[in-house]
Amino acid sequence: MTSVTVYDGNDTIGGNKIYIEEKGEGLFLDFGMNFKKYGEFFQEYISPRKPRGIHDLIHLNLIPKLNIYRTDLIPTDLNVSSFPTKNINGLLLSHAHMDHCGNIGLLKPDFPIIASPFTIMLLKAMLDTSSAMLGSDVVYYSLKRQKGDGKVLEPIRYQDYGRDFICTEPYSESFLDFFSKSIKSRTKLEKGHLSTLTDYSSNFEIRSFEVDHSIFGATAYIISGDNTIAYTGDFRLHGRKGKKSEEFIKKAKDASILIIEGTRAGKDTLNESEDIVYENCLKASEDAKGLIIADFTARNFERMDTFNSIAKKIGRTLVITPKDAYLLNSLEKADGIDRIKDLLVYRELTSKKRGWEEFLRTQEKTINYISPEAIKNDPDQFMICFSLFDIKHLLDIKPGKGMYIYSSSEAFEEESEFDFIKLNNWLKYFNFEIIGFEVVEEGGKIKPKFSEGFHASGHASKKDLKWAIETIDPDTIIPVHTDNQEWFRENFENTVLLKRGQRYP
Repeated sequence: MTSVTVYDGNDTIGGNKIYIEEKGEGLFLDFGMNFKKYGEFFQEYISPRKPRGIHDLIHLNLIPKLNIYRTDLIPTDLNVSSFPTKNINGLLLSHAHMDHCGNIGLLKPDFPIIASPFTIMLLKAMLDTSSAMLGSDVVYYSLKRQKGDGKVLEPIRYQDYGRDFICTEPYSESFLDFFSKSIKSRTKLEKGHLSTLTDYSSNFEIRSFEVDHSIFGATAYIISGDNTIAYTGDFRLHGRKGKKSEEFIKKAKDASILIIEGTRAGKDTLNESEDIVYENCLKASEDAKGLIIADFTARNFERMDTFNSIAKKIGRTLVITPKDAYLLNSLEKADGIDRIKDLLVYRELTSKKRGWEEFLRTQEKTINYISPEAIKNDPDQFMICFSLFDIKHLLDIKPGKGMYIYSSSEAFEEESEFDFIKLNNWLKYFNFEIIGFEVVEEGGKIKPKFSEGFHASGHASKKDLKWAIETIDPDTIIPVHTDNQEWFRENFENTVLLKRGQRYP
């Protein structure tokens, strides 16, 4: 009998940590960061203390109380010996969004991570280009050592250790080379082992399926043992790869257990698609005067492609950030497509060279940089991909006017609403016309109000969720990644609602 335990993500959008077990052997399905629960204790300038390892996360119940974590992250005043252990044979990762992968770096490196080529490359590139949050160092990590009485942990510098990965598809030599290479000039990398799913041995038969989501490489899985489990990860039907999601759903027909995301189970179905986003953003852009800023979710490269098509249509050139260029270069390792060649890369004014950018520029690509002055001198020729966190660069470009298009999800929390008020202040200061949201007063409060048609969700609509469930026709439905479990119970009598840490059957 195959059992399912949902350790997290049962009643929140994200933070999936699901364990399936049979005959004493198990697999994790994702091990993500639960942003909602983290947000109850932490914010931008208050974060888990790295020198205390997993201490803070365990005490605040932000990760399961299991004896599965890296021993170098356990300070002497945290006793995990009484926590249950798990015989983990692998971790199936659905995609490279932090709410699905952001706590994997905490886990012992004793088992492989199974993921798509795009996901593996994005994880590597994301880690190369950022200062890793506790737990987000998935592809490689540095060990910690105890200091003094062992309550404080300090990093052992100049040596990183790679995790073992299993790729769902065959990979190229350039893929392996990028996976195995450290871009830190003074740090050695003891690379992890890389193999393919065909070489993997387990009690379970694992089949992977590409699905449509707002990030490249999103994957659903069908896991067969005594029972057959279908796990959707995050998916949608209304993107450009919607047919891929449909193929998975049809292949999953008659699964014993369906573990399905329900992000939009409580929301009304909108008429949305990437084609609608393209048409609306194109219409807005055609009459724009001055610089155009396109703002969309990080790593949503399908949306970037949409804006690149719009830029070409209206006679402009798309400008991206250096970090986006590095990520796009990593995608080329997975599928061989050069996505940078027709783009310009914004030359940021920085005081020191960044190792990952030097690696990209000197060893990987000829990068076509463009300076702030060049954009300022001819703003009608460019569309630039900036988010709130990049908007400070307008101080170097000094545009006299322009258009800003917001093409991402709405703000659902008060803290996020404050971000839009700040963003609005920046854009008004530089005389930008704002498309996609406006700041209004409601009930004595200033808050953002969002326009429809400029964004397509990365998640299946309520209508499409229902179609998927009816098509698969499972014996048991276990909803995750949702704040509306009740919708499933109201619509499907074979729904099982699990509490955090609860096992089925």
